[in-house]
Parts: sequence; structure tokens; C-alpha cells
Amino acid sequence: MSDVASPTRYPRLRRGVVELALVLTLYVLYSGSRLFADDSLAPALVRAQELLHVESLVGLHFEASLNQVFVETKILGLLSSYWYATAHYVVTAVALLWLYRLGARHYVPARRALVAATLIGLALYLLLPTAPPRFVEGYVDVLSLHAADGWWGSDASAPKGLGGLTNQLAAFPSLHAGWALWVAIIVQMNARTSWVRALGWTYALITAVVIVGTGNHWVLDAIAGWLVIGLGFLVAARLGRRLDRRAPADEANDPEVVVSESRQHSSTSVG
Repeated sequence: MSDVASPTRYPRLRRGVVELALVLTLYVLYSGSRLFADDSLAPALVRAQELLHVESLVGLHFEASLNQVFVETKILGLLSSYWYATAHYVVTAVALLWLYRLGARHYVPARRALVAATLIGLALYLLLPTAPPRFVEGYVDVLSLHAADGWWGSDASAPKGLGGLTNQLAAFPSLHAGWALWVAIIVQMNARTSWVRALGWTYALITAVVIVGTGNHWVLDAIAGWLVIGLGFLVAARLGRRLDRRAPADEANDPEVVVSESRQHSSTSVG
């Protein structure tokens, strides 16, 4: 008896394709929506000065000294440039794949939090374009210093020749810091060993130092990115409670659940 093509034949593959499409859509929104933001430099510089004023009041204004260390220590500047331009995407993608392999119970809530936080961050980019330190006198663009040794251009961390397709005034909040904290949180929640959990928090901390030291973000940008991730988890938890109320009914029609139950029934009958 030949198999009949149906969605139940490869449920895991089908779900994987859907999830990949969702992540790619999120990336397109992350990159593309920045193009709709106001690119006027003057108001963005005013917002940057306002952030500096707040940092001075609370004792967080140390970007200049840290930036100088990254400029004077060439190997640190080069490594941090690669970190800024690469880890943000690669580590997040690896974390998503790891969670997906762990199962829906681990993956879905974390993915909801990441999507919610990213959308909040994109909304703030559109509403509050803010200049990064590298646009302010007295700060150096470390990635630009090492552009000849990397795959990014001298005007952004985007691939060479594509810097004009990014919004360089998308400093507040820092999704580099936010996504790194998301990685640390999901590793804390799902890793079995303490050293792996410590590695997650180390990654988040290094990322925060790198984005400030390279002249791409203010300290408050990083803090705002962390807060956005916190909001993302809150939104995801509330959304999850609403969606999970329908879970029993949905599971009854879930192809993967039906196939699994059928196999269990057949195994029991044979035994």
C-alpha cells in the first residue's frame, strides 16, 4: 500500500521550514524597517547628548575612556570588531537551533520573547533615531579602523558596499546587547551545567563592553536593550498564557500528535 502525500508525513520538517521562514522574516524586518526611520542627523545628535546628560547625572558616562582603550589596543580593536559584526547573528541563530532541537516547550516561549523584544526595539528605532558615539566628536569608530581586515564596510557593520542599506542612527536601544542577554537568559533556563550557564552570561557581558568600546552604542543603549528583552519575555509570557488555553483543542488536531499517538497504539497492539 503506497503512502499518500500529506502534512502528517514530515511534521517536524514542515514545522522547521515554518520556523525558518519566521526567523528570516524577523531578520528582514530588523534590517529593512530601519530604512523607514528618519535619517536627519541633527535631532539624532540632540538625543545622543540627552543620553550623555543622563549618564553624567547617574555616573555611567565612561564611553570615551573605554573607546580609547579599544583604539590604542589594536588586537582588542580587531577582535572586538569581528565580535560586533558576527556574534550578534551567529550566536543568536545557534541558540535558536539549539532550543528548537530541545523541543517546543523550550523553543516557543523563547522565540516569542525574541520576536516581541525585536519588534519593540524596531518601533523605538523609528520613533527615536539616536546617533551612536562614533558620530560624536571625541569618539572613534573602531570598526572603521579595521574595515580593511574584515568583511564589513567603513560606514557600518554591514557587509562592504551595503552600509547604505542600514540605518546608522539605530543606536537606542541596542539589540546587540538585548539579543545577547536573551541568549544568556535562555541558556540559564535550559542548560544543565553551570559552566555553560556562566558562558551565556559571559557572552552577554562581553557584548555589552564591545558595543560601547567600539563606539557603536552608549551605556544607556545597552541598558535599554536589556530592558526591551525583559519586556519581550513579559509579552511572550502573557501571549503564551492566552494561546496555551487553546492548546488542548489544537493538540487533538495536531498532525505530529496524531502520528505519535497512532504509533503508540500500533506498538501496544503488537505487544
